[in-house]
Amino acid sequence: MATSPWRELLQQAMQSHKHLKHSTHLQLATVRPDGRPANRTLIFRGFVEGSDKLQFTTDSRTHKICYHFTNSWEQFRIHGTLDLIGHADYESARKSLREKAWFDSSPRARAAFAAPHPGHPKGSEPSEGNLQVDPNQGPLDTFCVLTLDPEEIDYYHAKDAVRILFKSSTTEIGHKVWSQQELNP
Repeated sequence: MATSPWRELLQQAMQSHKHLKHSTHLQLATVRPDGRPANRTLIFRGFVEGSDKLQFTTDSRTHKICYHFTNSWEQFRIHGTLDLIGHADYESARKSLREKAWFDSSPRARAAFAAPHPGHPKGSEPSEGNLQVDPNQGPLDTFCVLTLDPEEIDYYHAKDAVRILFKSSTTEIGHKVWSQQELNP
């Protein structure tokens, strides 16, 4: 698979900001069933192997995209289709992706999924800092993988006054191809 032009820009921006801990953080905006907007911060966990799908992990108990690199003033507004892979998903490739993401996570990150329910009143349960998860145990039920299959990326570089819209389309034989158009900033 050829690398998409927008992906190269995103990887370059991430590389130039890798010294900043928050460079892998992004915001995901959605619309709730009641029509109200929701926004949350996620951590980018890489690309799904062999694709341009972006991968994140999330806790199924919480209610949850725009990348903004503050040093270079670059933004990636990514529109696409989200796919949630949870504990009840038994399709082999999806289950494998979830397990790989779990075992790629640090012990501290895994422990967060055993912590008391986020957003609930504090009780007598152990705090996140005191939790441990068996390192050989597979993903907890609360651990989910979220993938984003991008369909449109609006790239904006404020310092250089560059704006490019990348759009995907599908060929007659089912391959995704990308077009790009320069826009006024």
